[in-house]
Amino acid sequence: MKYLKKAARTAEAEQTDVRAVVERMLHEIAQEGEVAARRHARDLDKWDGDIVVTDAQRRAAAALVPAQLKADIRFAHDNVRRFAEAQRATVSDFSVEILPGLTAGQKQIPVTAAGCYVPGGRYSHVASAIMTVTTAKVAGVAHIAACSPPRPGIGIPPAILYTLDLCGADVILNMGGVQGVAAIANGLFGTQKADILVGPGNQYVAEAKRMLFGQIGIDMFAGPTDSMVIADDTADAQFIAADLVGQAEHGWNSPVWLVTSDAGLAARVIALVPELIDTLPHVNRDSARAAWADFAEVILCDSAEEMARVADDYAPEHLHVQAADLDWWLGRLRSYGSLFLGEETTVAFGDKTSGPNHVLPTSKAARYTGGLSVHKFMKTVTWQRATRAAAKPLAEATARISRLEGMEGHARSADIRLARFFPDEVFDLQAADAAS
Repeated sequence: MKYLKKAARTAEAEQTDVRAVVERMLHEIAQEGEVAARRHARDLDKWDGDIVVTDAQRRAAAALVPAQLKADIRFAHDNVRRFAEAQRATVSDFSVEILPGLTAGQKQIPVTAAGCYVPGGRYSHVASAIMTVTTAKVAGVAHIAACSPPRPGIGIPPAILYTLDLCGADVILNMGGVQGVAAIANGLFGTQKADILVGPGNQYVAEAKRMLFGQIGIDMFAGPTDSMVIADDTADAQFIAADLVGQAEHGWNSPVWLVTSDAGLAARVIALVPELIDTLPHVNRDSARAAWADFAEVILCDSAEEMARVADDYAPEHLHVQAADLDWWLGRLRSYGSLFLGEETTVAFGDKTSGPNHVLPTSKAARYTGGLSVHKFMKTVTWQRATRAAAKPLAEATARISRLEGMEGHARSADIRLARFFPDEVFDLQAADAAS
């Protein structure tokens, strides 16, 4: 493995310490409620209008969205909904007789209330509204609250507002940042206290979710978005360069990586990327240029297996394979948020329209978790029921194991059932010899 381009900085090292700011804001909103949330909305969102979007405002926003954009949003919504419905079908309730008279099972129960954060800022993240609210709706969440940064004098951009309404948000708040997350977490402005908060956001939103975790659930701890392309000598350098630039425009600290077994291909991509970045609009160009200069890497490997090992080690959020024998890669790769196979697809499809969720693990979290899915909004809970006959061997073993562990109260809760259900029998319920 050889680095043809090595990152000068790492995203993890560049994270600003925002904990004190977020902690103060969360405390103020928890203590003062809507008063504090409104104050932060005025100061940070520059918004002094209605916090809760009314039905009339939803209809007015829909009227402002062009017909073609509405059709595109509905197309993406349908794809995400169908994929989420297929996910939902993979989990089910069941029961099994473990031993005669002992039946146990599991149930899938959606959380009662979910909060969905939709970023605003530089970009209007219509796709994030689709990914979060639609998935919660398919999971069966009863109350879905959403918030997004309002624009001064306008509110939530009409396209985002139309999308949130289409996807089924019950309450929509003109509120971004920590104040929006905290409002939903605390059940302010007519929302129900959220059981889980989901959705991407800036470092302040990510830190707020991290600090609230435990009090409520979250989808994942999120850092800057990252993407990797794996390519061999069959790949097209222009496709790869365009894909890397497309992901680098997310932000100045968004890493992009190329892992390849072809030195010539690597050289062509390295030459092409700056040219493509120069053609971007100004705001996109600055982000992509900084990400490519400081965080991008190009890694040359000897074989497909070595490329796969590098990918598993980096555990990228997005992993795009542009190489021969795609089925081999699908079977071999183990650590990624979402996998894109072949040049006919691209990460941008997954970000916007194709169906699988784009809320994905970053910063190597793909080593232990996947992205947002219906499963994040559901609890897999278990139950059990026993006959008196089945309770007998259970109680005997439980009493002995409990005494071995020194948990006499546990043992006695088993003893009493044996004494009550089988009064004519004598049982040896002392702990087994610890030495054995």
